[in-house]
Amino acid sequence: MAQTKPIIDIVNVVASATIDQKLDLNEITRKFPDVEYHPEQFPGAVFRLKNPKTATLLFSSGKMVCTGSKSEELAVKAVNTVVQKLRKGGIKIKKNAVVTVQNIVSSINLQGRVHLEKAARTLPRSMYEPEQFPGLIHRMLDPKTVILVFSSGKLVCTGGKTKEDVYRSVNLLHNLLEEKGLMIYD
Repeated sequence: MAQTKPIIDIVNVVASATIDQKLDLNEITRKFPDVEYHPEQFPGAVFRLKNPKTATLLFSSGKMVCTGSKSEELAVKAVNTVVQKLRKGGIKIKKNAVVTVQNIVSSINLQGRVHLEKAARTLPRSMYEPEQFPGLIHRMLDPKTVILVFSSGKLVCTGGKTKEDVYRSVNLLHNLLEEKGLMIYD
């Protein structure tokens, strides 16, 4: 019954940003033909980068939402790259973007199976309705995250604002599963 360390893989960092000024999305799409903008379907324009591979939504309010990066640093880099490209393309942007990480989504492998029925009865703030969804939903208070737990020992952690939040949440839950005898190792 050897405890192994969880393998944690950050799969998506969602960050919001603002440049504190209005953006003319029609002008942006004229100057950047690759930017997708269909105002009749969605009020934002999509500015995709290949490196780091991200999509940044631009709104006329000057707010942005960047998705797809694999770290907080890459999310900030992506937003700054978009602002830099806009400036180079002739879009006047006075201030640098202020970037805030909103959500980190990660995929975890506990390297052992989890007894979900027992976990549902034992873990506080957990919900398990297998006929609705195959995983247990565990809400953590500190850090404030939600972790989906599957019997395979795979987890999805969402809601963390920093990498440390993710690691702390996962390790706290893993230790709790261990303590309560809810892990099954083959």
